[in-house]
Amino acid sequence: MSPAAWLRCLEGIVRREALRFLHQRGRFFSALVRPLVWLAIFAAGFRFVLGVSIGPPYETYVLYEVYIVPGLAGMVLLFQGMQSSLSMVYDREMGSMRVLLTSPLPRWWLLFSRLLAAVLVGTAQVYVFLLIARFWEVEPPAIGYLAVLPALLLAGMMLGALGLLLSSWIRQLENFAGVMNFVIFPMFFASSALYPLWRVREASLPLYWVCQANPFTHAVELIRFALYGQFEPVSFCAVAFALLVFGAFAVLGYDPQRGMLARRAGG
Repeated sequence: MSPAAWLRCLEGIVRREALRFLHQRGRFFSALVRPLVWLAIFAAGFRFVLGVSIGPPYETYVLYEVYIVPGLAGMVLLFQGMQSSLSMVYDREMGSMRVLLTSPLPRWWLLFSRLLAAVLVGTAQVYVFLLIARFWEVEPPAIGYLAVLPALLLAGMMLGALGLLLSSWIRQLENFAGVMNFVIFPMFFASSALYPLWRVREASLPLYWVCQANPFTHAVELIRFALYGQFEPVSFCAVAFALLVFGAFAVLGYDPQRGMLARRAGG
């Protein structure tokens, strides 16, 4: 296969995912309403100042609204990754991916293309959310909107790869919906999306270590620091490592000779 064929496949999958997103306007509004409702409720109920340092202009004290916004941005990516994988279950059984997975192109490239398409859609949703969050006095430096882009892409790829891994194990949409809830809520609440890790540590040391082992925690921290023009190397390494692990197992799961698809066919 020529490089042009690989790029044409990537372009087609990205364009299809973008058109699907544009035609499903309810999906766009639901993706925004969810974090905005959380922001409005928590901002009203927990308006206090945190003694944390995440970079200028909030070197010492950070309003809770400012702290929680990166966590809610991570929530957008998390739900987008899971919803994309939910549609992957349908497409694999009865949709376009059923045909694409039989093409001469490597499966890892097809999965990467689908993953990248979902991440681009999720990143666009996050930027809209960040713009709306300015009404809650969340105004990071202008450079932060550009600096956070690589963090959003990397975090989105990692969360999307996790969704692909789950979709390789699940055959029916009904089962995947239950697994989504089993994965999303523990990952979100056992992280630093809502509360600083140092406060979690004061409350419960076991929960603190669970949060530290949670890849979503590091995705949120990577976004949080990047939004204020800083780089968090530990979170970057943790997210990159989780992406490699989830991606490798997802590719293995979709391998018709060695993965879960082969086991289901043999059964």
